[in-house]
Amino acid sequence: MSNSPDGQGVAAPSGVHAGNRRKGVLIVVSGPSGAGKSTLIDRFLREDSYSQFSISYTTRQKRVHEVDGKDYHFVDEGTFESMIAKGHFLEWEKVHGNLYGTPRAEILAILETGKDIVLDIDVKGAINISGRCAAARLIFIEPPSVGELVNRLSLRGEKEIETRMKRVEEEIARKGEFGYTIVNDDLEKAYGRFRKAIDDIRREDNGKNNC
Repeated sequence: MSNSPDGQGVAAPSGVHAGNRRKGVLIVVSGPSGAGKSTLIDRFLREDSYSQFSISYTTRQKRVHEVDGKDYHFVDEGTFESMIAKGHFLEWEKVHGNLYGTPRAEILAILETGKDIVLDIDVKGAINISGRCAAARLIFIEPPSVGELVNRLSLRGEKEIETRMKRVEEEIARKGEFGYTIVNDDLEKAYGRFRKAIDDIRREDNGKNNC
C-alpha cells in the first residue's frame, strides 16, 4: 500500500546502527516525464547534506542547458553497449529510442560511505531496481492530472506528446508498486510530502540496508 506523507522536515540519519557505521539508503524517485521529479530532487539535494544524486548514463543527445557529468554521462551507443556487456549497470533500458543506464559500482561505493543515494529514473527502471535490490525505496511523483501534464510537456517543447501520453498511462497504472506516491499539484506542498517521505524512509531503514 502506498503512503501519502503530509509533513515537513528531514531528520539527519544516524551515523551508527547496531554498533556499526551507517550505510546509505538507495532512494529511487520516478514518475511520468513532466511530473516534476527533477525540481523536487534538486531542491532536496541543495538542502540535505546526507544524500547524493546518482548520475545515469545515456546515449541521447545533450540538451542546451545540460552539463555532461552533472545531468547525465553522455556516451555513444557503442560505449553504452560495451558497458552492458561488462555488467556496469544496475539496470538499463531503451526509452524513446535512447539507452539509459544506472551505474552499479558507483552507487555501491557511495552507499558504503554512509550517504544516501537519490536516483531519478523512469518507472520501468525503478521497478527493475526494486526487483534486483530489495533494499531500494521507491517514491512515485504523480502529476495532478493528465491535462496538466500535457501542458507542462508542451511548454517544455517536447515532441510526440501523444506517444508520450500512452506511456504515461502505463506508468501511472504501476504507481501501486511504489512505497510512496506524491501528487505534485502544489510545489510547496508536494515538496513537504517529498521530504517527509524521505524522513520516513530513513527512520525505517536507518542505513541498515544496502544493495
